[in-house]
Amino acid sequence: MSDQHLLDTKGPGQFVHTDPWRVLRIQSEFVEGFGALADIGKAVSVFGSARTKPGSAYYEMGVEVGRKLAEAGVAVITGGGPGSMEAANRGTVEGNGVSVGLGIELPFEQGLNQWVDLGINFRYFFARKTMFVKYAQGFIVLPGGLGTLDELFEAMVLVQTRKVTSFPIVLLGVDFWGPMIEWIKGTLVAEGMVSEKDLDLIQLVDTPAEAVDRVLHEAVTPALNGEQRPE
Repeated sequence: MSDQHLLDTKGPGQFVHTDPWRVLRIQSEFVEGFGALADIGKAVSVFGSARTKPGSAYYEMGVEVGRKLAEAGVAVITGGGPGSMEAANRGTVEGNGVSVGLGIELPFEQGLNQWVDLGINFRYFFARKTMFVKYAQGFIVLPGGLGTLDELFEAMVLVQTRKVTSFPIVLLGVDFWGPMIEWIKGTLVAEGMVSEKDLDLIQLVDTPAEAVDRVLHEAVTPALNGEQRPE
């Protein structure tokens, strides 16, 4: 895979022989992403596990999140894969909204799900992650695994360090996310690794309606009134 070839060290001289050409490929991914997403308007990125099964409670939560965002006139951006990503894209289509999927080259996932209207496939995780943030006014995070945690904590760091502003991060599922938040309080805050106010970066809710309401109220509504996040 492209990420693997980029990050593996092959020995001295690798940059001279291969990496300059790889830089051009990376550049092309940014250009393609910027061009494809520039006009999608108001959008929210929805994250969640690729392993969520259709018909499960988490899957149905994703469908409802997508549908409610679409009905509010907000585009939905997901990773374009199966599971919760598919669910959010499906709900968006059912709500007559703009369904975006940003796929990634992986050995164990095949292509974009059938509910993606506007899809882009990326080779590099960092190019893909830029699109999740640049074109969204907030995140809704469904239960998920390592990939979901990676996206969640990166978003928190970006807000904490003020790389992005006015960017709500809403966790959906009290039973799932509650223990993680308690660990952050009981260990990271207690040990002085993070500040207690850093917990204000995230909001914990238990229903799709609450999740969508928080994002619409805190991020998308200002955008509707002409207030834009700084570039």
